[in-house]
Amino acid sequence: MAQAFEYCEQLVRQNDKDRFLAALFAPADRRGALHALYAFDLEIAGIGARVHEPMAGELRLQWWREVLAGARAEEARASPLAAALCQTAAREHVSRELLIGFIDAHAFDLYREPMATVADFESYARGTTGAIMQLAGLALDSAENAGLEAVAGHAGIATALSDALRHIARSASRRQLLLPAEVLARHGVEPDDVYSGRAAAGLLPALKDLRGLARHHLEMALRLVPAVPPAARAALLPLALVPLYLARMERSDYEPFATPIEVPQWRRQLRLWRTARAWLR
Repeated sequence: MAQAFEYCEQLVRQNDKDRFLAALFAPADRRGALHALYAFDLEIAGIGARVHEPMAGELRLQWWREVLAGARAEEARASPLAAALCQTAAREHVSRELLIGFIDAHAFDLYREPMATVADFESYARGTTGAIMQLAGLALDSAENAGLEAVAGHAGIATALSDALRHIARSASRRQLLLPAEVLARHGVEPDDVYSGRAAAGLLPALKDLRGLARHHLEMALRLVPAVPPAARAALLPLALVPLYLARMERSDYEPFATPIEVPQWRRQLRLWRTARAWLR
């Protein structure tokens, strides 16, 4: 089983450096659970990009639902990720209901339909990024508490929206639009403008509005962090990096389809360290 958790750790280290770095501030005996959850997130979130037909993706999602229900025990043991996730769910009091809800929320990714409204995006982000933050918090501190659920909801929206803004070009190349179409339409931007990588006149104002929405949820989450037990707060540390990415998108040289939204690793590590000192004492 140790090899299964090592596999998850390497997967996160290679594909999600922010959460890998944030997990280093969690107690050593809890990091394996975080790595399993984050690796599971990478797996499920990546299905939409790997399949060409929705049905193939639906079958993969259903396989994971059955694994979590205990119906594919032998197959799960043969998969390092599934084995680590199942042990985490059993040992760390992680909610299988939340895990299955996370899978269900990602079914949206398979159909390449535009995200219609802000409310739709907020629901999606709570069920995906927010759910993983809540699950990670439960893995760190198994006590159920409303504070964790509330802050994870806002933190999930802020983080997911920041990620969607950062990766607009990559998503457009797949004809996938997670940014709420109603905000784009308010500025005269159509989904096809985004898919074609065309910087329509209203695109920059629309993206500014969406960054404002991300900052709103960021502020709400930060206000609620004190309600979360300190033992669970390492799960929320990735939230501290959102302002760095938003600031990069607010520079005068920002071009949505051309500017890499990157922050040097030393700056990210420093921000995580300072936030951990404030939150985890």
